Amino acid sequence: MAEVHHFTYGAFNPIAAFLLAFLGSFFGLLSTARARDARTRGRRNRWLLIAAFAIGGGAIWLMHFAAMLGFEVPASPVRFDVPMTLASLVFAVVAVGFGLVMVGHGRRSLPRTLVAGGLTGGGVLAMHYTGMVGMHVAGEIRYDVALVAASVIIAVVASTIALWFTVSVRGWAPIGGAAAIMAIAVCGMHYTGMAALSVQLDPGSLDRVVGFRPLTLILPITLITAATIIGVALSALQAMTEEEFTNGAGTPRRGAHAVAGNPWSLKQATIATAVRRPSPRPVPIRSPTNG
Repeated sequence: MAEVHHFTYGAFNPIAAFLLAFLGSFFGLLSTARARDARTRGRRNRWLLIAAFAIGGGAIWLMHFAAMLGFEVPASPVRFDVPMTLASLVFAVVAVGFGLVMVGHGRRSLPRTLVAGGLTGGGVLAMHYTGMVGMHVAGEIRYDVALVAASVIIAVVASTIALWFTVSVRGWAPIGGAAAIMAIAVCGMHYTGMAALSVQLDPGSLDRVVGFRPLTLILPITLITAATIIGVALSALQAMTEEEFTNGAGTPRRGAHAVAGNPWSLKQATIATAVRRPSPRPVPIRSPTNG
């Protein structure tokens, strides 16, 4: 068996992975809290979609590849297949989104949360091991069955806990604590799955390892991260702006700026204000003889 390193850059990779998992979970839980307060199905689905990208794309997928940058097989080059890497991203977002929609509508119930947690955990596992299929080395990658089973249990339990948090926690402090627990669970699942890995080296295939170097993926992953953060932020800002100027059910708020059926017409608001404004009282003119 070839020697395998999981912490090539020391503590940098696990710390970066944990921070990504924490931030993604934190923003995802904030979004699900807003989803619970939404008064229309469309707005609730929008917040749940934002949460799916935050948790699935940030807390899980970006965490996975931040940790994978520290993976090394000294006797072999390590390369990544981009299509499989992107497929793992789709698995993560879709799985989390499906679980959030399942628990985000209707009454909260333990059976529904358990079923959604199992399905979401399966999607998270599909993300992890699809990403591992996209990793190429000079030899055969093998897995310890017991540790793989442990990673399955951790993924399902972590997904179930995460979905329970999404329908339960409120407030900055509880959300921060829940995000920390979710980040620990996600990182624990990843490193348990990686501990199950071993490499049977094939020296004759050293020059046949194809794909992108891990460090080469830093730029596209950084761009994907930036695009995801900007997209999530803009979507959340748009949703909050719409909720601010409506009554929560899609109807514009009535006020000084909502006149004659057009809430944004400054001209109509000005005319209406002028109509309602009382005219000034006439000032009596004193005659010179009375002065």
